[in-house]
Amino acid sequence: MTKECDYHDDEYRQLVRRIFAGILTFIIFILFVVFLIWIILRPTKPRFVLQDATVFAFNLSSTDEPPSPTTPITPNTLTLTIQATLSSINPNSKIGIYYHKLDAYVSYRGQQISLATQLPQTYQGHRDITVWSPLLYGVGVPVSPYLSEILRQDQLSGGVLVNVKVNGRVKWKVGTWVSGRYHIDVNCPAFIRVAGDKGDGGFGVSGPAVKFQFSQSCVVDV
Repeated sequence: MTKECDYHDDEYRQLVRRIFAGILTFIIFILFVVFLIWIILRPTKPRFVLQDATVFAFNLSSTDEPPSPTTPITPNTLTLTIQATLSSINPNSKIGIYYHKLDAYVSYRGQQISLATQLPQTYQGHRDITVWSPLLYGVGVPVSPYLSEILRQDQLSGGVLVNVKVNGRVKWKVGTWVSGRYHIDVNCPAFIRVAGDKGDGGFGVSGPAVKFQFSQSCVVDV
């Protein structure tokens, strides 16, 4: 009885070893295939460039009058209209990119100061370039006294550093295979020169429409 039990135990151990060896071999094979595909395709995230920005309005309106029981508090407000030119480059020679639900907007020190403008959905082939020119605007956007004070300090230094941002989803295409959706986050800094005091504690751009050339790379996270 003992020998028979030992025989069955040995068979069971051998079966477990074979199953474990099979699973390990399968995992190594999958990892090898993934590594081989990565070596062949060399997937690289897209590059974004902020080419220029035309500023039609960038006006801060504020009041220095202290609030009173009979006078309601007037918030500091920001009104802006900016047309930005963004280009996206697909650096991959074997991978295409689908862009889905891309929203562009302007932010200042982490606060969104314009409405989100949706960019057209598009497919970008191998080493293709796509150009968008969204109109970004915000009317009477409330800003805190702290933020408006920083804006005035930036104005005294000669300009305001804003960020043109793009958020959305991308898909990768290899042959007939299309991946799931991945989040893409693009951040493009833009330095805008502004004019002096308007007389009410605010300021505006240096003209009715000012175009700023940048041609600078953006930070892209996928």
